[in-house]
Amino acid sequence: MKEIKVILKAEREKPVEARHPWIFSGAIDLIDDDHAAGDVVHVYSSKGQFLGKGYLSPRSEIAVRMLTPHDEPLDRDFFKKRIEGALELRNTFMPPDTNAYRLINSEGDFLPGLIVDRYGSYLAAQVMTAGMERFQPLWAEVLKEALPAIKGIYKKGDSSERDAEDLQDSQETIWGGECPDVVEIKECGVKFLVDIKRGQKTGFFLDQRENRQTLRKLAGGKKVLNTFAYTGGFSVACALGGAVSVTSVEASESALNTSVHNFEINGLDPKQHEFVREDVFDYLRKIPKEKYDIVILDPPAFAKSKSQVTQASRGYKDINLWAMKCVKPGGLLFTASCSSYVSADLFQKIIFAAAKDAKRSLQMLARAAHPFDHPVSIYHPEGEYLKGLLCRVLPV
Repeated sequence: MKEIKVILKAEREKPVEARHPWIFSGAIDLIDDDHAAGDVVHVYSSKGQFLGKGYLSPRSEIAVRMLTPHDEPLDRDFFKKRIEGALELRNTFMPPDTNAYRLINSEGDFLPGLIVDRYGSYLAAQVMTAGMERFQPLWAEVLKEALPAIKGIYKKGDSSERDAEDLQDSQETIWGGECPDVVEIKECGVKFLVDIKRGQKTGFFLDQRENRQTLRKLAGGKKVLNTFAYTGGFSVACALGGAVSVTSVEASESALNTSVHNFEINGLDPKQHEFVREDVFDYLRKIPKEKYDIVILDPPAFAKSKSQVTQASRGYKDINLWAMKCVKPGGLLFTASCSSYVSADLFQKIIFAAAKDAKRSLQMLARAAHPFDHPVSIYHPEGEYLKGLLCRVLPV
């Protein structure tokens, strides 16, 4: 792979020296003329100090993603060391009876641009940069050797980040057998069906595993509303926890149908519960107030850029306000945001404003964040995208 030289502007080397993995285009002073997306770069300060190696994304605001502060080959052994470190972490903390988890979490596992999720015997990889696309023969080879039980690796290259990398959408098997339409997984003994090829992200929201277990423990004898239910992760967990009824609200018909099947494969009778195909904002506005003991809000990211934060804040406030009104006095609200541009502090302020306008008092019982298989590098706080609050809802 071609290697080129990048020189930073004066006083712009400090984030790199602090091990932040991103170098923005505005920090670059000089770069070799003959370069292309995905080229390996040697990064130097304005005074000629070597700062590390990474790869180039010339059309992106994040022009360089750093891989190492050392002058070392970015070869098979490099990826073997990083991937083995990621596997060691998962093997140490894996909960029992679980065969689905995030194996590589991009910057959190020091491999920016690459996400790999394991679903039983298959891996689903999101490749978001030209650099990781060009490194694919190396990391794919290491993965198949490190995980001999894996039957296939499926690449999902449909993220918006690929547009800035001159990469076309790519949905293909890059090693092994063809991924089946549906894969059955286990999460702490609970069965779920995952559509890796057509599902959102890589097919399932693995980052909510611990929160599903928390709600399962609290759901006994309760009436539960799960909004943005997708394929029913929280719904099944609460039903298994003894909820007297679970209402799952989801706009996607195919996701809702999968939710019904997820109830069935866990020995639950879907007829005892309710599945509603409707926009969540509309649904919350029309249902009776103080109807549910537990309401779950786990929406998709409302802010996918800094410019969308104000609009997203209004959306989060609106939906939480109406959700609070649906909770019985003394009931629970679990609310989450996966928008990395909405900080935990801002999210709490949004919930405060929603409670004030809804004329409800809230007691914060617990905060939710990333599980162990979604690690965040201390050098890359932007990777801390998931935040949630478990609250007790009371009248003012």
